[in-house]
Amino acid sequence: MTQSAYPSLRMRRTRTHGWSRAMVRETTLSPADLIWPLFVTDGVGVEEPIAALPGVSRWSVDLIAERAGEAMALGIPCLALFPNTQAGRRSEDGAEALNPDNLMCRATRAIRDMCGDGIGVLTDVALDPYTSHGQDGLIDQAGYVLNDATVDALVQQSLNQAAAGADIIAPSDMMDGRIGAIRAALEQAGHANVQIMSYAAKYASAFYGPFRDAVGSRGLLKGDKQTYQMDPANSEEALREVALDLAEGADSVMVKPGLPYLDIVAKVKQRFAVPVFAYQVSGEYAMIEAAVAVGAGERDALVLETLMAFKRAGCSGVLTYHAAHAARLLG
Repeated sequence: MTQSAYPSLRMRRTRTHGWSRAMVRETTLSPADLIWPLFVTDGVGVEEPIAALPGVSRWSVDLIAERAGEAMALGIPCLALFPNTQAGRRSEDGAEALNPDNLMCRATRAIRDMCGDGIGVLTDVALDPYTSHGQDGLIDQAGYVLNDATVDALVQQSLNQAAAGADIIAPSDMMDGRIGAIRAALEQAGHANVQIMSYAAKYASAFYGPFRDAVGSRGLLKGDKQTYQMDPANSEEALREVALDLAEGADSVMVKPGLPYLDIVAKVKQRFAVPVFAYQVSGEYAMIEAAVAVGAGERDALVLETLMAFKRAGCSGVLTYHAAHAARLLG
């Protein structure tokens, strides 16, 4: 072999041993990159497995606090909370979102009591877990979501969650102008250190079905959400949405869903160089579990490879229902 051929073997040589592969690895993954979404339900000592999400449960407030302790021990830095609101507490105007003793606020306070400031609490800001019609906002008689009236409600919801101890407010509703309104209200109310992680590029996706089962809104939804969530065909629009939310005061942005939109993650990171998160949504999780169930893949490898893909695309972190499992593998 001539000397000129030696450089062609360089990559093979660095792959020969595990220690060498680790030494030149371009992207790393750790428990600190994970946010664990958890579903809160009523009761005490309650765990309700979710059929559409094998291995995922709804937890009562006391057991959510235990999950927080588990997350801390695993090195997971943040939890994301989503409520399963009882039908009797849902209404046309989603007033339960403003109740200081609702599931989200009680769970947040319980985590604070259990963990202090040892773990972050991210709270979802949108009205769909509280409305009787399943839309993310207030609607008119024709069922059209009213942007400005909804923003007013989201501001009050955000203040309610911040008062309960939320560290990160995460508006997932896709209303125009809500980031600026929420940021101004938080500052005025003395919550200057509460972060906003905006769902800036949330697509009208077919991957949300199991989540809607988990929060009890699937059977309630009237119509669809295409008038305010993004068209899956668009990418430049996502960049415009991100630019608007950053200008209004978002501290970080999110792309949702995850794997089908890694091109959007990469574009956002390259264009804005800000913290970008992705949500590996319920449908993505369910597909991995379905593949494992029929022997089409090995769970540990599938989980770690998909999470590494998020990091490689530019994510600062990933919301994933596999967070605890992945953290154990990475620990």
